[in-house]
Amino acid sequence: MKKFDKDRLILGLAGPALALVVAVALTSVVLLVSGRDPIEPYQIMFDSASYVDVQVLIINQAGTYYLAALAVAVGFRMNLFNIGVDGQYRLAAMVAALVGANVGLPGPLRIALIVLVAMLVGALWSGIAGILKTSRGVSEVVSTIMLNAIATSLVAWLILPKNFGVQPAGSNNLTTGDIPESAWFPGLSLGPEAGEIYGFTFVAVACGVIYWFVLGRTRFGFDLRATGASESAAQASGVDAKKMVLTSMLLSGAVAGLVGMPTLLGDTHTYSIDFPAGIGFMGITIALLGRNNPVGIALSALLMAFLVKSSASLDQHGYEKEIADIMQGLIVISVVVSYELVRRYGLRRQQQKVGEELAAGGALKTEKEEAAL
Repeated sequence: MKKFDKDRLILGLAGPALALVVAVALTSVVLLVSGRDPIEPYQIMFDSASYVDVQVLIINQAGTYYLAALAVAVGFRMNLFNIGVDGQYRLAAMVAALVGANVGLPGPLRIALIVLVAMLVGALWSGIAGILKTSRGVSEVVSTIMLNAIATSLVAWLILPKNFGVQPAGSNNLTTGDIPESAWFPGLSLGPEAGEIYGFTFVAVACGVIYWFVLGRTRFGFDLRATGASESAAQASGVDAKKMVLTSMLLSGAVAGLVGMPTLLGDTHTYSIDFPAGIGFMGITIALLGRNNPVGIALSALLMAFLVKSSASLDQHGYEKEIADIMQGLIVISVVVSYELVRRYGLRRQQQKVGEELAAGGALKTEKEEAAL
């Protein structure tokens, strides 16, 4: 049975806890310097989150964030930085919406097709970066950033009315057409005032369980993590490092393709030019804060969703809702600094424990020698 490592648990919790404390403290300093109350905005946000309808919004947003963070975390576990999740999910959502609006299939089959198309498009788009890295050594950071820009332009071109887009009468918006109601993903209704929790939010939870099992309990997951830790060591043990790089990029993109599904299948039922953007970059923050752990990512997703949704009421009380954006940015900076501090402390603590064990072993040996004499 694996021994419980108390020190490891404490160090694992210390990083995100320290990051949050520092972020809140720095945000309070910013408010204080600007002549604002450093405490009241937090009270307003917590009061806002006490309403059931806001709680539903937070849960729905957290499900979307969770999928984005899982997509990033798959790459992180392989020591890859897939910064292109935003482009991958938007292109995937757009193509999936087109298919859903135009392919005539019964409801359940249409839903399955929409999800499958989204995953395939996301995987193919991220696979381009994987191929460039394995065949030409191109950094996935550079290639995925460029692919984000290309995806944005491609979506803008595809959604033009002369191509595949639809412009509703009396509107300047462009859409892909409406997905029939029979293909809407059923959610959990909490009443007319509270609203509905997207059904795909529960799929996001299932994806977290699959992520935990595959990466932590299978040979494939071990090979993936081992390759991320050391490609040369993995190759020496018979693992094809290039194949693992490409596979992890494809998996990351496939999960990224699911990011737009909660909104598409549970709310808008179409892709339009005002479809949510920037979620992929939020996923990077959440994956870092959650330390690539499925439970940590879930808590981080809820935190970020809370900041986004509860801050909407700040402007009604004379505060700018961008306060939440400041806090999010400070969390990112604090995460990097706090994790490095915790890592250094952990190394010193480990060296200290090794020294104590060696000293204890030496003392025991001396006692045995004295007893033998």
